Amino acid sequence: MKLNFLKMRTRMLLKNNKAERTNVTYKKAEKIGIIFSVEDKLKHEIVKELVRKFETDGKHVEVLEFLPNNKDNYEFKFNFFSEKDLSFWGNITSPDAVSFSEMKFDFLFYLDIAPNPLVLNILARSHARCRVGRAWEDSHPYFELMIESINSLKGLIDDMYKYTTQLK
Repeated sequence: MKLNFLKMRTRMLLKNNKAERTNVTYKKAEKIGIIFSVEDKLKHEIVKELVRKFETDGKHVEVLEFLPNNKDNYEFKFNFFSEKDLSFWGNITSPDAVSFSEMKFDFLFYLDIAPNPLVLNILARSHARCRVGRAWEDSHPYFELMIESINSLKGLIDDMYKYTTQLK
């Protein structure tokens, strides 16, 4: 029931979000957001590697992870939210998630292969200028830049970095 309310709220957020969506050159971008669902230690390491790349490029990076039930939060390095932060009426109540969604990122990267309804809600309410994610059926409303990738997660992230840094 909660997920049905969440999906309804997400559709409303997509329709009513008036955030300015613009193309930003990577060179001028200052603030980057990364959001992902926790899966395993390897994914955690790949995300840390991407954060290091962005920071080496002089970007300020904020990361938010969705922590599914029965998954480990490796190192507690990043802010996170979980299904426990979803109210009966489909509202995400986590202060970290709400704050993250209100940040005005130049780029917001979604690093999951398959869509997660809770993360999609954060993307729908996001104030990011350019949201970047994997293309899938019906992904258009969530992203300004979609990467078609059938490779591994590492391949998807490498493609995201490659194409974003080429934006001029």
